[in-house]
Amino acid sequence: MNLLKNCVICPRRCGVNRYQEHGFCGADNTVKVSYYSLHMWEEPVISGKKGSGTIFFSHCNLRCLYCQNKKISIDGYGKKISNKKLKEIMLKLQEDGAHNINLVTPTHYIPQIVKVLHNIKNKDLKIPVVYNTSSYENVGSLKILNGLVDIYLADLRYYDDELAKKYSFCDDYFETATMAIDEMFRQTGTFVIGDDGIMKKGLIVRVLVLPGHVHDAKEIIQYLYQTYHDDIYISIMNQYTPIETYCYDNLNRKLTEEEYEDVINYALTIGVSKAFIQEGDTALESFIPDFNISVLNN
Repeated sequence: MNLLKNCVICPRRCGVNRYQEHGFCGADNTVKVSYYSLHMWEEPVISGKKGSGTIFFSHCNLRCLYCQNKKISIDGYGKKISNKKLKEIMLKLQEDGAHNINLVTPTHYIPQIVKVLHNIKNKDLKIPVVYNTSSYENVGSLKILNGLVDIYLADLRYYDDELAKKYSFCDDYFETATMAIDEMFRQTGTFVIGDDGIMKKGLIVRVLVLPGHVHDAKEIIQYLYQTYHDDIYISIMNQYTPIETYCYDNLNRKLTEEEYEDVINYALTIGVSKAFIQEGDTALESFIPDFNISVLNN
Protein backbone atom coordinates (compact mmCIF):
# COMPACT_ATOMS: atom_id res chain seq x y z
CA MET A 1 0.00 0.00 0.00
CA ASN A 2 1.42 3.38 -1.01
CA LEU A 3 0.49 5.78 1.78
CA LEU A 4 1.59 8.79 -0.25
CA LYS A 5 -1.06 8.35 -2.96
CA ASN A 6 -3.92 9.04 -0.57
CA CYS A 7 -2.18 10.66 2.36
CA VAL A 8 -3.81 10.17 5.74
CA ILE A 9 -0.51 9.72 7.56
CA CYS A 10 -1.25 12.49 10.07
CA PRO A 11 -4.51 13.56 11.76
CA ARG A 12 -5.14 16.21 9.10
CA ARG A 13 -6.08 13.32 6.76
CA CYS A 14 -5.77 15.51 3.66
CA GLY A 15 -6.19 12.54 1.31
CA VAL A 16 -4.01 14.12 -1.38
CA ASN A 17 -1.82 12.27 -3.87
CA ARG A 18 1.57 13.58 -2.82
CA TYR A 19 3.08 12.58 -6.16
CA GLN A 20 0.91 15.31 -7.69
CA GLU A 21 0.06 17.87 -5.00
CA HIS A 22 0.73 19.02 -1.45
CA GLY A 23 -1.48 18.63 1.59
CA PHE A 24 -1.60 20.81 4.70
CA CYS A 25 2.01 20.06 5.69
CA GLY A 26 3.43 21.15 2.32
CA ALA A 27 5.46 17.97 1.71
CA ASP A 28 5.42 15.96 -1.51
CA ASN A 29 6.59 12.39 -2.10
CA THR A 30 10.29 13.12 -1.63
CA VAL A 31 12.08 13.57 1.70
CA LYS A 32 13.25 17.12 2.28
CA VAL A 33 15.92 17.89 4.87
CA SER A 34 17.18 21.28 6.02
CA TYR A 35 20.17 20.29 8.12
CA TYR A 36 21.86 17.52 10.07
CA SER A 37 24.49 17.66 12.80
CA LEU A 38 25.65 16.43 16.18
CA HIS A 39 23.25 18.37 18.40
CA MET A 40 24.16 19.20 22.01
CA TRP A 41 20.96 20.92 23.14
CA GLU A 42 18.60 18.02 23.78
CA GLU A 43 17.99 16.46 27.21
CA PRO A 44 21.21 15.10 28.81
CA VAL A 45 20.19 11.47 28.29
CA ILE A 46 19.80 12.20 24.56
CA SER A 47 22.72 14.53 23.78
CA GLY A 48 25.23 13.15 26.28
CA LYS A 49 28.80 14.30 25.70
CA LYS A 50 29.10 13.47 22.00
CA GLY A 51 25.80 14.83 20.75
CA SER A 52 22.60 13.54 19.23
CA GLY A 53 22.70 12.77 15.50
CA THR A 54 19.94 15.17 14.57
CA ILE A 55 18.22 15.32 11.18
CA PHE A 56 15.86 18.28 10.68
CA PHE A 57 13.08 17.51 8.22
CA SER A 58 11.36 20.30 6.29
CA HIS A 59 7.61 21.02 6.62
CA CYS A 60 5.21 20.28 9.48
CA ASN A 61 1.57 19.34 10.06
CA LEU A 62 1.08 22.06 12.68
CA ARG A 63 1.20 25.84 12.24
CA CYS A 64 2.42 27.08 15.60
CA LEU A 65 2.53 30.88 15.58
CA TYR A 66 5.63 30.89 17.78
CA CYS A 67 7.59 28.15 15.98
CA GLN A 68 11.31 28.85 16.32
CA ASN A 69 12.02 26.69 13.26
CA LYS A 70 9.54 28.53 11.03
CA LYS A 71 12.14 28.75 8.26
CA ILE A 72 11.88 25.00 7.71
CA SER A 73 8.50 24.04 9.19
CA ILE A 74 6.34 26.64 7.45
CA ASP A 75 8.55 28.23 4.79
CA GLY A 76 9.80 24.79 3.73
CA TYR A 77 13.51 25.60 3.53
CA GLY A 78 15.54 22.50 2.71
CA LYS A 79 16.83 20.19 0.03
CA LYS A 80 15.12 17.13 -1.43
CA ILE A 81 17.11 13.96 -0.96
CA SER A 82 16.77 10.31 -1.91
CA ASN A 83 16.14 7.52 0.57
CA LYS A 84 19.69 6.38 -0.17
CA LYS A 85 21.02 9.77 0.89
CA LEU A 86 18.95 9.66 4.07
CA LYS A 87 20.50 6.30 4.89
CA GLU A 88 23.98 7.71 4.24
CA ILE A 89 23.30 10.65 6.57
CA MET A 90 22.22 8.33 9.38
CA LEU A 91 25.31 6.17 9.00
CA LYS A 92 27.60 9.21 8.80
CA LEU A 93 26.19 10.60 12.03
CA GLN A 94 26.80 7.22 13.65
CA GLU A 95 30.36 7.23 12.32
CA ASP A 96 30.86 10.74 13.72
CA GLY A 97 30.08 9.42 17.21
CA ALA A 98 26.40 10.29 17.66
CA HIS A 99 24.70 8.65 20.62
CA ASN A 100 21.55 8.20 18.55
CA ILE A 101 19.76 9.20 15.34
CA ASN A 102 17.31 11.99 16.16
CA LEU A 103 14.53 12.48 13.59
CA VAL A 104 13.04 15.96 14.07
CA THR A 105 9.47 16.59 12.82
CA PRO A 106 9.41 13.36 10.79
CA THR A 107 5.66 12.61 10.73
CA HIS A 108 4.96 13.34 7.07
CA TYR A 109 7.92 11.18 5.97
CA ILE A 110 7.05 8.03 7.93
CA PRO A 111 6.81 5.80 4.81
CA GLN A 112 10.26 6.81 3.56
CA ILE A 113 11.84 6.60 7.03
CA VAL A 114 10.40 3.11 7.55
CA LYS A 115 11.93 1.92 4.25
CA VAL A 116 15.35 3.25 5.26
CA LEU A 117 15.25 1.86 8.80
CA HIS A 118 14.05 -1.56 7.68
CA ASN A 119 17.19 -1.68 5.55
CA ILE A 120 19.74 -0.68 8.22
CA LYS A 121 18.25 -0.97 11.72
CA ASN A 122 20.23 -3.40 13.91
CA LYS A 123 22.43 -4.12 10.90
CA ASP A 124 24.62 -1.22 9.81
CA LEU A 125 22.86 1.13 12.23
CA LYS A 126 23.62 0.09 15.81
CA ILE A 127 22.60 3.18 17.80
CA PRO A 128 19.08 4.02 19.04
CA VAL A 129 16.60 5.89 16.86
CA VAL A 130 14.82 8.89 18.40
CA TYR A 131 11.48 10.08 17.00
CA ASN A 132 11.19 13.79 17.86
CA THR A 133 7.58 14.89 17.42
CA SER A 134 4.83 17.40 18.20
CA SER A 135 2.69 14.32 19.00
CA TYR A 136 0.04 15.39 16.50
CA GLU A 137 0.15 11.87 15.12
CA ASN A 138 -2.16 9.10 13.95
CA VAL A 139 -1.87 5.99 16.10
CA GLY A 140 -2.06 3.82 12.98
CA SER A 141 0.95 5.57 11.47
CA LEU A 142 2.94 5.21 14.68
CA LYS A 143 2.28 1.47 14.70
CA ILE A 144 4.24 1.21 11.46
CA LEU A 145 7.28 2.41 13.44
CA ASN A 146 6.99 -0.32 16.08
CA GLY A 147 10.38 -1.98 16.50
CA LEU A 148 12.17 0.69 14.46
CA VAL A 149 12.04 3.56 16.97
CA ASP A 150 13.72 3.13 20.35
CA ILE A 151 12.98 6.49 21.96
CA TYR A 152 10.09 8.88 21.54
CA LEU A 153 10.89 12.52 22.30
CA ALA A 154 7.38 13.92 22.28
CA ASP A 155 5.74 17.27 22.97
CA LEU A 156 2.50 17.66 24.83
CA ARG A 157 1.85 21.28 23.98
CA TYR A 158 -1.68 22.01 25.15
CA TYR A 159 -4.22 20.69 27.63
CA ASP A 160 -6.83 23.25 26.55
CA ASP A 161 -7.82 22.73 22.90
CA GLU A 162 -8.83 26.38 22.68
CA LEU A 163 -5.13 27.23 23.03
CA ALA A 164 -4.24 24.65 20.39
CA LYS A 165 -6.74 26.22 18.01
CA LYS A 166 -5.53 29.74 18.83
CA TYR A 167 -1.80 29.13 18.54
CA SER A 168 -1.42 26.05 16.30
CA PHE A 169 -4.58 25.96 14.14
CA CYS A 170 -5.51 22.56 15.53
CA ASP A 171 -8.79 21.93 17.32
CA ASP A 172 -8.36 18.32 18.46
CA TYR A 173 -4.81 18.41 19.81
CA PHE A 174 -5.04 17.04 23.35
CA GLU A 175 -7.11 13.93 22.61
CA THR A 176 -5.09 13.17 19.46
CA ALA A 177 -1.71 13.76 21.11
CA THR A 178 -2.46 11.76 24.25
CA MET A 179 -3.66 8.79 22.22
CA ALA A 180 -0.42 9.02 20.22
CA ILE A 181 1.71 9.26 23.36
CA ASP A 182 -0.05 6.20 24.77
CA GLU A 183 0.96 4.26 21.64
CA MET A 184 4.53 5.52 22.00
CA PHE A 185 4.66 4.22 25.57
CA ARG A 186 3.12 0.92 24.50
CA GLN A 187 6.00 0.47 22.07
CA THR A 188 8.86 1.47 24.37
CA GLY A 189 7.70 0.70 27.89
CA THR A 190 9.54 2.03 30.94
CA PHE A 191 12.68 3.94 30.00
CA VAL A 192 16.12 2.33 30.13
CA ILE A 193 19.28 4.35 30.79
CA GLY A 194 22.62 2.73 29.93
CA ASP A 195 25.78 2.73 32.04
CA ASP A 196 26.97 5.66 29.93
CA GLY A 197 24.02 7.77 31.06
CA ILE A 198 22.38 7.67 27.62
CA MET A 199 18.79 6.55 27.12
CA LYS A 200 18.51 3.31 25.17
CA LYS A 201 14.72 3.13 25.00
CA GLY A 202 11.78 4.95 26.47
CA LEU A 203 9.59 8.03 26.33
CA ILE A 204 10.36 11.65 27.19
CA VAL A 205 7.45 14.09 27.06
CA ARG A 206 8.29 17.77 26.75
CA VAL A 207 6.13 20.49 28.27
CA LEU A 208 6.99 23.93 26.90
CA VAL A 209 5.63 26.45 29.39
CA LEU A 210 4.10 29.30 27.41
CA PRO A 211 4.05 32.82 28.90
CA GLY A 212 0.71 33.44 30.56
CA HIS A 213 -0.30 29.78 30.52
CA VAL A 214 1.12 28.31 33.72
CA HIS A 215 -2.21 26.63 34.54
CA ASP A 216 -2.24 24.76 31.23
CA ALA A 217 1.31 23.47 31.85
CA LYS A 218 0.27 22.25 35.31
CA GLU A 219 -2.70 20.39 33.86
CA ILE A 220 -0.42 18.66 31.34
CA ILE A 221 2.08 17.64 34.02
CA GLN A 222 -0.70 16.33 36.26
CA TYR A 223 -2.10 14.26 33.40
CA LEU A 224 1.31 12.80 32.52
CA TYR A 225 2.20 11.91 36.08
CA GLN A 226 -1.18 10.37 36.87
CA THR A 227 -1.01 8.33 33.65
CA TYR A 228 2.64 7.19 33.55
CA HIS A 229 4.05 7.91 37.02
CA ASP A 230 7.82 7.29 37.03
CA ASP A 231 7.89 5.19 33.85
CA ILE A 232 8.62 8.21 31.64
CA TYR A 233 10.63 11.40 31.91
CA ILE A 234 8.85 14.75 31.84
CA SER A 235 10.95 17.59 30.42
CA ILE A 236 9.71 20.95 31.70
CA MET A 237 11.02 23.66 29.39
CA ASN A 238 11.38 27.41 29.87
CA GLN A 239 13.00 28.14 26.51
CA TYR A 240 10.04 29.82 24.79
CA THR A 241 11.61 32.29 22.35
CA PRO A 242 9.68 35.18 20.74
CA ILE A 243 11.15 35.46 17.25
CA GLU A 244 8.78 38.06 15.81
CA THR A 245 5.86 40.26 16.87
CA TYR A 246 2.65 38.33 17.51
CA CYS A 247 -0.98 39.38 17.78
CA TYR A 248 -1.15 37.98 21.33
CA ASP A 249 0.73 40.09 23.90
CA ASN A 250 1.77 37.14 26.07
CA LEU A 251 3.66 35.59 23.13
CA ASN A 252 5.76 38.74 22.78
CA ARG A 253 7.69 38.12 26.00
CA LYS A 254 9.79 35.41 27.56
CA LEU A 255 8.59 33.26 30.40
CA THR A 256 9.28 34.87 33.79
CA GLU A 257 11.32 33.11 36.45
CA GLU A 258 8.28 33.23 38.73
CA GLU A 259 6.08 31.46 36.16
CA TYR A 260 8.63 28.71 35.59
CA GLU A 261 9.30 28.20 39.30
CA ASP A 262 5.54 27.96 39.89
CA VAL A 263 5.32 25.08 37.41
CA ILE A 264 8.40 23.32 38.83
CA ASN A 265 7.11 23.63 42.39
CA TYR A 266 3.77 22.20 41.32
CA ALA A 267 5.47 19.20 39.69
CA LEU A 268 7.44 18.54 42.89
CA THR A 269 4.30 18.91 45.02
CA ILE A 270 2.40 16.19 43.14
CA GLY A 271 5.38 13.81 43.31
CA VAL A 272 7.15 14.12 39.96
CA SER A 273 10.75 12.94 40.32
CA LYS A 274 11.72 11.75 36.82
CA ALA A 275 12.01 15.14 35.18
CA PHE A 276 14.36 17.49 33.42
CA ILE A 277 14.29 21.19 34.15
CA GLN A 278 16.23 24.03 32.57
CA GLU A 279 18.39 26.40 34.58
CA GLY A 280 19.06 30.01 33.70
CA ASP A 281 17.83 32.11 30.81
CA THR A 282 17.56 29.70 27.89
CA ALA A 283 15.52 31.89 25.53
CA LEU A 284 18.53 32.47 23.32
CA GLU A 285 19.10 32.31 19.60
CA SER A 286 21.76 29.65 20.26
CA PHE A 287 18.91 27.15 20.68
CA ILE A 288 17.80 27.82 17.10
CA PRO A 289 20.01 25.95 14.60
CA ASP A 290 21.54 27.86 11.72
CA PHE A 291 19.82 25.81 9.02
CA ASN A 292 22.08 25.41 6.02
CA ILE A 293 21.50 22.92 3.21
CA SER A 294 25.16 23.09 2.15
CA VAL A 295 25.92 20.33 4.65
CA LEU A 296 23.75 18.04 2.50
CA ASN A 297 26.26 18.34 -0.31
CA ASN A 298 28.87 16.51 1.73
